[in-house]
Amino acid sequence: MRPFGQEFEFARALGLQMVERGDGRCRMAIDIERERHFNPQGVAHGGVAYSLADTAMGGAVTSLLSDDFWCATLEIKFNYHVGVREGRLTCDATVLHRGKRIANIDARLFQNDRLVASANGNFAIFPAPEAG
Repeated sequence: MRPFGQEFEFARALGLQMVERGDGRCRMAIDIERERHFNPQGVAHGGVAYSLADTAMGGAVTSLLSDDFWCATLEIKFNYHVGVREGRLTCDATVLHRGKRIANIDARLFQNDRLVASANGNFAIFPAPEAG
């Protein structure tokens, strides 16, 4: 299975962390910090949770793909259930269905064993562009 980590600056800037990945599943986490992640209303900006879910969902899909295939987000339906506070936010993503060109993924985000958000998305699957 190809590596999938925080090799890109956006993930490093947010503080996304790979916990485990394989067989169509991916768990990622982030340690929410008031100074770094909060919005003016005193909770984590919604984009932080969304980015965690999107990245974990991509990790779940790519765990099923050979190195010569990539994936890209087509759409995600994201539900915020309660505000995210300081502390560890964890996302569990699972591929529900993988077709030849599209995969459907489910994600659940937890903080202190409480469901704080959920998502479902479709990701395109396509041959990796040739290096050139």
